[in-house]
Amino acid sequence: MPSAIRVAAIALFAIFVSTTSSFAQASGYVRLKFAKAGLMLGAGGGSGVLSYRGRDYPFRVSGLSLGVTAGGSVNRLEGWASGIKQVSDFAGTYSSVGAGGAFVGGAGGVQLGNEKGVVLALRGPKAGMEFAANVSRIAISLK
Repeated sequence: MPSAIRVAAIALFAIFVSTTSSFAQASGYVRLKFAKAGLMLGAGGGSGVLSYRGRDYPFRVSGLSLGVTAGGSVNRLEGWASGIKQVSDFAGTYSSVGAGGAFVGGAGGVQLGNEKGVVLALRGPKAGMEFAANVSRIAISLK
């Protein structure tokens, strides 16, 4: 009988550990509006909302890109933020290397990562006239 109790205790512990670790790094849903303009050097800014563990956290975003950039665009992006252990992990400097474009309208996507291990995977429509092939860095700060 003691071995049955031991097996039950180990099974209960395994369930508790797997539930706790998956909860510790929950994903958040991100909605973002970002306007950008430039020629060679691009700059932009915007705002958004992180929905995480049942609460909404508004944030500001500002960015800079260096490379081949021409034109201007407005992006409405949505997607997921993964690797968040606590809300403060979301704020920080994100970087990306990519290319994209829009002529009147189009779609875009980006994957960004910050120094705390948070990864943003965002997609959405883009309006304006822009061509870009650059290295981008954006800063996110919670309001």
